[in-house]
Amino acid sequence: MSYLFTSESVSEGHPDKIADQISDAILDAMLAQDPNSRVACETFVTTGLVVVGGEVTTKAYVEIPEIVRDTIRRIGYNKDDYKFDAESCGIMVTLHSQSPDIAQGVDETDGKEQGAGDQGMMFGYASEETPDLMPMALAYSHKLVQRLAQIRKDQPKLMPYLRPDAKSQVTVKYTDDNKIDGIHTIVISTQHDEFISPTSDTPQAQKEAEDAMLTKIKNDILEHVVPHVIPQEYLKDTVYHINPTGKFIIGGPHGDAGLTGRKIIVDTYGGKGAHGGGAFSGKDATKVDRSAAYACRHIAKNLVAAGVAREILVQVAYAIGVAEPVSLTVNTYGTSQVSLNDPEIAEKTSQIFDMRPKSIIERFGLTNPIFFETAAYGHMGRSPKLKPVTLQNIETRIIESGEEVIKKTINTEVECFTWEKLDYVSQAKKAFGL
Repeated sequence: MSYLFTSESVSEGHPDKIADQISDAILDAMLAQDPNSRVACETFVTTGLVVVGGEVTTKAYVEIPEIVRDTIRRIGYNKDDYKFDAESCGIMVTLHSQSPDIAQGVDETDGKEQGAGDQGMMFGYASEETPDLMPMALAYSHKLVQRLAQIRKDQPKLMPYLRPDAKSQVTVKYTDDNKIDGIHTIVISTQHDEFISPTSDTPQAQKEAEDAMLTKIKNDILEHVVPHVIPQEYLKDTVYHINPTGKFIIGGPHGDAGLTGRKIIVDTYGGKGAHGGGAFSGKDATKVDRSAAYACRHIAKNLVAAGVAREILVQVAYAIGVAEPVSLTVNTYGTSQVSLNDPEIAEKTSQIFDMRPKSIIERFGLTNPIFFETAAYGHMGRSPKLKPVTLQNIETRIIESGEEVIKKTINTEVECFTWEKLDYVSQAKKAFGL
């Protein structure tokens, strides 16, 4: 029987994504000075206010209000009309050090390997649906809001009224045999200026102005956004809902409060596969909620690319303070292309991929300041790329008057989205006889 599947995405100007980006910008700033920083940074945004809280243990010194304002500025909240802008918003910072009870279980010491930063289960997923081995509904949802942001920043003449907040949703239609049969529905809601004024204060004039704005927005999206993102072959009988509630002028943190970690399904697979419940942004890599989820995606992607199965879900679970996972499970949804059952595939997988937290961190370079880039448009399905960064090596030495802190600045490049590399395909093929 044919069926529909829907996923959503939100833009970098969505309140929850503002919070995620601020948390990850603070994390990156600390890692740039001290790669061993322990960070659990939460952010709350609302009208004219940003609150940053959490637990941090680091040698780094960063100007958090400056990082917050720079992040908001980069996203595009730079006008008083938005009721939330980089220059005037209030900022509260309430950070304290990490619990020593947690640290003693995570820290590596003589005779004790680095343990997981918490208990819990994490998932990774991959599918042959798209070239980047991501679910199609989520992939196109991300691309639609990315296109809106790209127009707003780089081609503003196309749609000069765009504001930073936006949401998208894509529904994919599948045939009886689980093949993609086109895009059934596209929903896009974008914040905008009030670029057409009513001719009078009457309800009729106000409605006419609103209808004219909505018609312009819909026509522009159908011309400048959708065809640049989704191939025409998928758009035969597609239903469109563009700003379906009407005008969308009040948005961002003025329209809705935002919190770090409230878009975990947008961040991962759009509801395909599974999610363990742990958020990513603002957490350093000792938190396996983040690092092990990346490692599971890496496993699933490399196994699908190697031909082990057409669709794979990987689950790993940990006990706090313990290095070795308590379990690793693989589900191929009946798409296995090897003569092994799923538990046997999982056993071979655990022999290929080292899932101890320290090994994951080293394998993907997760002490580098690479996380701001993940905080909008998905942590998975992105292309590995180099990012120019300025690092500061911090050394402390004892002098007569006490301690002296020495900082050495290094301009270099670090690699982002390393968990998306297909660098274990040959090992997987060899292990599974492919």
